[in-house]
Amino acid sequence: MSFEGFPVAALDFYDDLEMDNTKSFWEAHKPVYADAVRAPMTALCAALEPEFGTAKVFRPYRDVRFAKDKTPYKTHQGAFVSAGPATGWYVEISAAGVRVGVGYYRAEREQLAAIRSAIDHDRTGPELAGIVEGLEADGWERTGETLKTSPRGFDADHPRIDLLRHKSLTLGRSYGFPEEIHTAELLEWVRRDWRAGRPLVEWVQATA
Repeated sequence: MSFEGFPVAALDFYDDLEMDNTKSFWEAHKPVYADAVRAPMTALCAALEPEFGTAKVFRPYRDVRFAKDKTPYKTHQGAFVSAGPATGWYVEISAAGVRVGVGYYRAEREQLAAIRSAIDHDRTGPELAGIVEGLEADGWERTGETLKTSPRGFDADHPRIDLLRHKSLTLGRSYGFPEEIHTAELLEWVRRDWRAGRPLVEWVQATA
């Protein structure tokens, strides 16, 4: 199956799921999910695989064992290409449209220590700052878990203290729902932006 975009039915499905996140709704609309959401996402990932690697298309079910929110289904469909521990490229569709992301969404203690050491370094630190600033200037939004205070061993007036505070660091771009997301052109949008985010992924690969 070639990728031809996400049909309008995919957005409608998630609009309705947000209003009725129940097993009865899911069972009644399972074919819509399979045809309008899962199949196009799988095709999109297959088209990107030769350049970026194999994607994990996430299951639609929420893990509610320890959650206060017991709604059973995710209100988005995501896919992730791993380039290292919790690091790589992401794409998602939901009622809000399509968005992409890059970066690392979790770092174990040793990995985080290595990342912070690289941020502190006079060569690799400015390199990361330049990558992040360039993406933000191009409309990407920086997210990720951060400390409210300075991490241990670093001064509050460090020139890259904002990056040092990150426990995870991702940058994302939201496309919303223009007509292009319903066409094969979306593939080139995702490819373009994943390429733009490659320097961040490679920086983490090289330092963590």
